[in-house]
Amino acid sequence: MPTKDTKKTDAKGASKKPASRKLATFNKNRDYFLRAAKIFPGAIYGHQSPALTVPGSFPYYATHGKGCHYWDVDGNEFIDYMCAYGPMVTGYGNPVVEKAAAAELAKGNCYNHPTPFMLELGEFLVDLIPFADWCVFAKNGSDVCTWATLVAREATGRKKIVMARGAYHGIHPWCTPGHGGLIEEDRAHMLYFNWNDLTGLRALFDQYPGQIAGVILTPFHHPAFGDSQMPAPGFWAAVQKLCNDSGTVLILDDVRAGFRLDLRGSQEYFGFQPDISCYCKAIANGYPLSAAAGKDSLKTAAANVFLTGSYWNSAAPMAASLANIKYMQQIDGVSIMMRMGQMLMDGLVERGKAFGYEMITSGPYSIPFIRFGKETNFMRQQVFAAEVTKRGSFFHPHHNWFISTAHTEADINQSLDSAEEAFAIVKKQFGD
Repeated sequence: MPTKDTKKTDAKGASKKPASRKLATFNKNRDYFLRAAKIFPGAIYGHQSPALTVPGSFPYYATHGKGCHYWDVDGNEFIDYMCAYGPMVTGYGNPVVEKAAAAELAKGNCYNHPTPFMLELGEFLVDLIPFADWCVFAKNGSDVCTWATLVAREATGRKKIVMARGAYHGIHPWCTPGHGGLIEEDRAHMLYFNWNDLTGLRALFDQYPGQIAGVILTPFHHPAFGDSQMPAPGFWAAVQKLCNDSGTVLILDDVRAGFRLDLRGSQEYFGFQPDISCYCKAIANGYPLSAAAGKDSLKTAAANVFLTGSYWNSAAPMAASLANIKYMQQIDGVSIMMRMGQMLMDGLVERGKAFGYEMITSGPYSIPFIRFGKETNFMRQQVFAAEVTKRGSFFHPHHNWFISTAHTEADINQSLDSAEEAFAIVKKQFGD
């Protein structure tokens, strides 16, 4: 199985390149998948489907994790650069987070009523997020994004919602990237524009005066199968002004980026102010929790939009969240993620250049994406990511990556050594 290598030295003490790592094999993963295919539609469905990576070259089933490492059913160990697709932010099995969650689980978790932890976490988040006067909790990012659009409609009495083409806001019919089961009416009042295209956005406001209830956007554009796009200079200021001038609710989908750019919310990183913001992913280091926070002007509308779930007020995830965010404050977690992400991206660009490849990086260093320049079919990218993963570092070929506070320089260096071996394989297979 892939294991950590230490730098070796020769008899004179000179540094030698680590020996090539044993490649991961996935026999048990395959057997589990075949069993799953008999009882689950799609075997493994959704964003964790093997079809979205490189089938046969990536793990399918995990068993346990520690820090930024996790293990699959074949016993392979991986440095995780997807962080469970975002939720892992302070490390698998983080003792601070686990202690807080375990204390609540020992007493119970789900009752007829919320626990005081709901109040404690709510007060903490409202105090933490500068624009927030209230908050609510749910379980998934999709839950709170959809709920926020309903609040916008309740507050304005309007129907239409604007979003950027190619953005992901969840799996509900108005926004799912899937196709099955949808009807035309599901998106009858959805309007679309291209990210950073203020002319196109203004045209929608001109075409539908007094009809747009809300604009929902991620802090930066992070589509799958494409570069992340940062907001152009003046973009967010213009969007906020358009919404303010027209009485439209500005919704920030901070599900993916929240707590990785600025602990107070990504609006602080980019310098604007939404009316509602939605959080999930890194909020509780893997425990199921999401949240939305908003301005006082929307509090009555928020109270009028029914929001509930049997497990949404359970105590352990809220205890985990409070411990997780306080821990990130204590260690300046955002700076750690940014530094480790930059080290990884700069290293990959440098290693790629040595083989004659231009590597294109995009997005913030704590949520980076990298691809081969001058390539349109992802073939080099897929081979590269698969070969690195087989050597013990999980590189997704099509989705943005995530960095955690648990990643260390030793982890980054090990992954860069694996990447160098993978670049050599890509070079041999594809040439320039």
